[in-house]
Amino acid sequence: MRPAVFAVFLFNGALFLSWAARLPTLAAQVGAGEATLGLALLGASIGLAITAPIAARVCAAVGARKLVMVGAAVTVLAVPALSFAGSPLHLGVNLFVLGSCGATLDVGMNVAAVAVTRALDRPLMPQFHAGFSLGGLVGSLGAAAASAAGWGLRTHLVTAAVVGAVAMAAVIRSVPGETGEPVQDRHNDRSVVRRPLLWLLAGITVCSAIAEGATADWSALFFVRERELSEAVAAMPYAGFSIAMVIARLVGEPVQRRLGPYRLLGSGAVVAAAGLALAVLVDAPVAGFVGFALVGLGLSFGFPVVMDLAGDAGRRADGTGGEREIGLVTTVAYTGFLVGPPMVGGLAHVSSLSIALGVVAFITALIVPTAWLARNARARELSRVEAGSARP
Repeated sequence: MRPAVFAVFLFNGALFLSWAARLPTLAAQVGAGEATLGLALLGASIGLAITAPIAARVCAAVGARKLVMVGAAVTVLAVPALSFAGSPLHLGVNLFVLGSCGATLDVGMNVAAVAVTRALDRPLMPQFHAGFSLGGLVGSLGAAAASAAGWGLRTHLVTAAVVGAVAMAAVIRSVPGETGEPVQDRHNDRSVVRRPLLWLLAGITVCSAIAEGATADWSALFFVRERELSEAVAAMPYAGFSIAMVIARLVGEPVQRRLGPYRLLGSGAVVAAAGLALAVLVDAPVAGFVGFALVGLGLSFGFPVVMDLAGDAGRRADGTGGEREIGLVTTVAYTGFLVGPPMVGGLAHVSSLSIALGVVAFITALIVPTAWLARNARARELSRVEAGSARP
């Protein structure tokens, strides 16, 4: 089960970066400028946000394997379809479909990963999310190789989709496929929404998403404009960020066992916020390089640990459950990617990019008290359960 679920994360990251890395070619194909392209890309975010809660309900009914199967099948069709887009509107519609596929895969693969962590009784979620990061690296390198070889966009995306389809066909049967939740539990959306714990966990993911998005979107521009480096050198800090995140996720299991999930979230937030502060407060470029690597290190456990905690919050007596809880947290998390880029851009416009990233550092630091509140909320929930079970 574990290699199969890792392969799903790898597949999702590889297919996503395969098209994202060819975005300049896509923009030229449809004749989109920066503003128009931004609106087209909004289609993917809308698809993610709309589909995630629906995917959670479907997953609760049919299980993770079937959801992953559907999401992967549509993805391998939607990725090559991008090469047929002839206008920004057409591209936006295609990206909406692809975003919906991404939400379906996100929910399905996280639920499947939670099932594996329960079966093995090991905190493996960061390792699974490292698979997505590694997949992104594979996808971006493949895109670079295809471009260097002179492959057209359609040839590249069709090839990537075929390779992904073959890989998924080989592993899909080993993905955990729970039978779904009992009928009497299928109408509990309202009780999920009313749980403070889940909103606190979602708040952590929003802060983490804003910080990750700011690093991905603005780090290169920060080093070009604020530190006067060349574009080639300015691309290096994000590479350091990504490498630090992958390594931490792959080897971080002992750290998570030692600190526990809530202390790990808080400690990681301190490291990430300190890294951003170092990058914006110290003029030396090397300080910025180290700072963004610390951001990757600190944020590496945010999403995987929160997904693990959300799944645990929905665990039923038979060891299944957590689909709706993961769906809620995932849905709210996407708002961070929606509001982050325009927020940083607006702050940079009225002040400077250094000040904008300083605000992001503050937002990242908010994870510390939020994780503390989430731990207390979970403790209160468990106390109520124990008190209820003791009643005659």
